[in-house]
Amino acid sequence: MTEGLDPLILDLVEWVAREPRPYPELIDAWRTSCPRLTVWEDAVDRGFVRREGVRLAETHVHVTADGLAFLAANGRQTPH
Repeated sequence: MTEGLDPLILDLVEWVAREPRPYPELIDAWRTSCPRLTVWEDAVDRGFVRREGVRLAETHVHVTADGLAFLAANGRQTPH
């Protein structure tokens, strides 16, 4: 696991937990050219967020139950 990225992963999951985000918006905000900053990929691999949709323009990213548990375990606010 990439525990050094946990604070950034927490930020991403918390941002998505506020409201589902359009996939293009998320990738634009969280894309990086650094192969060592795999925040988006790690959040997906850990099952904290998921994509829903068939067409790219209609695809949204949602937080999962595991993502909400990750936030709570790290003292982050979760939406009600």
